[in-house]
Amino acid sequence: MSDEVIPHIPDLRLAELKFLAASGPADHRDDAKERLLAGIFEKDMAPWYSLVCDDLAIPVNSNELTRMQQANQQALAQYETQLADAEETLGETEVSELLLKKAQYLAQIGDKDKAVLAYRVAFDKAATLGQRLDIVFAFIRIGLFYFDNDLINRNLEKAKSLIEEGGDWDRRNRLKSYEAVYLMSIRDFKGASSLFLDSLSTFASNELMDYVDYVKLAVLVGMISLDRVDLKKKLIDASEVLEVLGQAPHVDEFLQSLYDCRYAKFFRSLATIEETQFRTSRYLHAHTRFYVREMRIIAYAQLLESYRSVTMESMAASFGVSEEFIDRDLSRFIAAGRLNCVIDKVNGIVETNRPDLKNAQYQACIKQGDILLNRIQKLSRVINI
Repeated sequence: MSDEVIPHIPDLRLAELKFLAASGPADHRDDAKERLLAGIFEKDMAPWYSLVCDDLAIPVNSNELTRMQQANQQALAQYETQLADAEETLGETEVSELLLKKAQYLAQIGDKDKAVLAYRVAFDKAATLGQRLDIVFAFIRIGLFYFDNDLINRNLEKAKSLIEEGGDWDRRNRLKSYEAVYLMSIRDFKGASSLFLDSLSTFASNELMDYVDYVKLAVLVGMISLDRVDLKKKLIDASEVLEVLGQAPHVDEFLQSLYDCRYAKFFRSLATIEETQFRTSRYLHAHTRFYVREMRIIAYAQLLESYRSVTMESMAASFGVSEEFIDRDLSRFIAAGRLNCVIDKVNGIVETNRPDLKNAQYQACIKQGDILLNRIQKLSRVINI
């Protein structure tokens, strides 16, 4: 199985094009729509074509729709005939293979409900653990294609359970990649980062995305999740990342500028990353504002960590923005409790206010002790009664 190429079923590249045609940058939409329709017509995706036309307000091409529907009917009728013959004259292995091919065809043409039902039948007939796992991965891909988080969750849990029964090395690594992409899509960047980093050297799930895109995502979620030491160890010095970042100059500059404390360059890179990576990704688009905000906080905190106080003028110059912008941005994050500093407006200074860890531990100990004493007193009263 490790040498077998997993088919693009359903084709997540088409789901990405649909997103770009609907919500991507304006200069991407026409090209994305053209490529999307070409892909739909090539794969005879009649069921999904109707949904796409509704979602994107595209006029239905009646001739193409009729042609695709006829092709779908003929293909499915052929599968039914082959299945009937196999059940009468062949063994369970041949029947299982035909059930899987039928399910794959339904998933390929975008008939979600029928594909899920067909995969369930194929799962029940699957002879080996590996075949059942491959079907569970197909369920997860369908979930990713339609952003059906319930379907993804249920099958991630099922995959983990099957893996514990004796899944092979290839499928264990594949599961990490699938879960990493899912966690990223629901904004669990910390969980996603751990899985991305664990699977970088063993990535083989090209049915999800190509390796360059996978590494870029690993870097982006890692930057918001890792501390400075791990950023250096797990990203900047990682051979898998170094091999790829040359093909992703914006991401490379984004990573290096943060680590090297070149904050003006980092802010410019952040704006570029927002436009080129987040607003063009169906997985990250919904998290754009959150990510940009959190990365600004990380950069501010990193600079302030080096000083007891710093002038607003100096800080604005470091980030390549105006003093008014820094004042407004810091005020918002300080009020929300995200930065440990105060602004001295009279003297134009930002003073760091680092939390005293030992004092906090002491206060927590006293609080826990008071709770314990109260419970002992209540218990003694009950015993005396």
